[in-house]
Amino acid sequence: MSQENTILIVDDEPDIIEILRYNLEKEGYKTYSATNGLDAVAKAESILPDLILLDVMLPDMDGIQTCETIRSKPELRDTLIAFLTARSEDYSEIAGFQAGADDYITKPIRPKVLISRIQSLLKRTRQQVDTKIISYNEIVLNKEKMLVEMDGVSLTLPNKEFRLLELLISKPERVFTRKEIYSLIWGSDIIVGDRTIDVHIRKLREKLQERYIYTIKGVGYVFTR
Repeated sequence: MSQENTILIVDDEPDIIEILRYNLEKEGYKTYSATNGLDAVAKAESILPDLILLDVMLPDMDGIQTCETIRSKPELRDTLIAFLTARSEDYSEIAGFQAGADDYITKPIRPKVLISRIQSLLKRTRQQVDTKIISYNEIVLNKEKMLVEMDGVSLTLPNKEFRLLELLISKPERVFTRKEIYSLIWGSDIIVGDRTIDVHIRKLREKLQERYIYTIKGVGYVFTR
């Protein structure tokens, strides 16, 4: 069961919304819906959903723009977003991850597969909520004490490097765009040089023995094995 998780469904086709709501509510999820990007942003700010199922092809403001707008809201920074699309081109998927998506689900949607993907996403998030200590393979990060250990050895990380690692390790396999990292680590009102993030990533990689942090060319960075 869903443990009362809230899901916002955004699609301009009423039939798809109806099918998704039926299958999700049958599993115990609380659902809301929107048929365009502007309405989706407003509802997301109002209800603060655990997950947003977002169609790429929306009228007026498409799903990519909607996702970027949602990600710009501090209160929605950690909200899960999964794109729904019938488009299979690689560029569409890349654009979705660039905008800040957590997953990508292709139509036609199979209810059992959808529920499984949602359960996986929410389970991963529940394990991270209010967790002061994050462990990933040989790395242990203590958010409260700002301490990091790797293979049992303490690492000395300045504030920005620590926050970079905390951000990336909080969602393994999730690609963070450069724009997103700048906004979350440095703040959107602070102007820094184009290579600032590269320098910090390089120093952090050196301390992690060139493991875990990988560059997704033209997109950003991901924390993975």
